[in-house]
Amino acid sequence: MGAVVSCITSVFHAIGACLMGIVNAIGAVLRAIIDGVVMVIDAIISCLTCGSFSGRRRRTRSAV
Repeated sequence: MGAVVSCITSVFHAIGACLMGIVNAIGAVLRAIIDGVVMVIDAIISCLTCGSFSGRRRRTRSAV
């Protein structure tokens, strides 16, 4: 009887892992789409403002 319960438990764990994999994949796809849209909008704003709007430039200071 314990083997049957163990088998059923394993089946439910496998189904749960499959569903979590699907949810994670959907989340990754949505995040990639959103990141792409943000990058396009950032490029458009940077182009329209000649790059002066973007604060991503890093100023390096040399140690004296």
